[in-house]
Amino acid sequence: MRMEDLDPDRSRSSYAEAAIEDLRWLGIRWQEGPDKGGPYAPYVQSRRRSIYLAAWRRLLRRGYLYPCRCSRKDLEQALGAPHERVSALMLGSVAGGKLDLEDDDPVYPGTCRRSLGNPTQLPGPTASEIEMPNGFNWRFRVPDGEAVEFVDLNLGPQRFVAGVDFGDFVVWRRDGAPSYQLACVADDAAMHITEVVRGADLLKSTARQILLNRALGYRDPAWFHCRLVVDHNGRRLAKRHDSLSLHAMRQRGLTPMNILSAELPVEQ
Repeated sequence: MRMEDLDPDRSRSSYAEAAIEDLRWLGIRWQEGPDKGGPYAPYVQSRRRSIYLAAWRRLLRRGYLYPCRCSRKDLEQALGAPHERVSALMLGSVAGGKLDLEDDDPVYPGTCRRSLGNPTQLPGPTASEIEMPNGFNWRFRVPDGEAVEFVDLNLGPQRFVAGVDFGDFVVWRRDGAPSYQLACVADDAAMHITEVVRGADLLKSTARQILLNRALGYRDPAWFHCRLVVDHNGRRLAKRHDSLSLHAMRQRGLTPMNILSAELPVEQ
């Protein structure tokens, strides 16, 4: 059990305690976690900042990162994209974070990448002199035109082209938080995770994480992406559908077996 609590607006101890209680009620058990400890503690991401900083520094020293000064307004003008999608582009893919979006951020137009000229030379101090990622969104420079391919254990062969299907993505945010992409890759490597099972809406994140693993010298885990659970109208379930949260369904009298067998109530 790893508590991914990097979003300060959505992360409170009461939420973490409720999540653990709901999962226990559902019958899910774990051998390691924030409530049990284990060989890879701490199991709370907000307490693992030094691990993420070490990964950020390694990427920076190897020339994979550049600082991005683009504001939300800059990106809205460059992309002509809705505000919510531009927010995703600025914050990085945030599964489990602020935004409830598909893993399909608009491709970053490369504004700050082009302005730097030599990709390994940063303005001001050199990469070897920068110790902290303060004040900028730091983006990972993807290898434009390269196909990232992997075989998903559930959905079969997958292929995404860097610079076409996804662009340079944020690994550290200007508000001081690492992105979902960097934190998960660093944690999976540190905790020796061998298989990642998650929703099919994160297939494109897998392509990004494969590039991060390669840049950091980590081994890829096996990938298994599940088809999403949808409501009776075919819409994916999301956090805004609070009536279908575990806590709400418990209060409505459903049992763990009802939920595990997908006997979910129909929202009116």
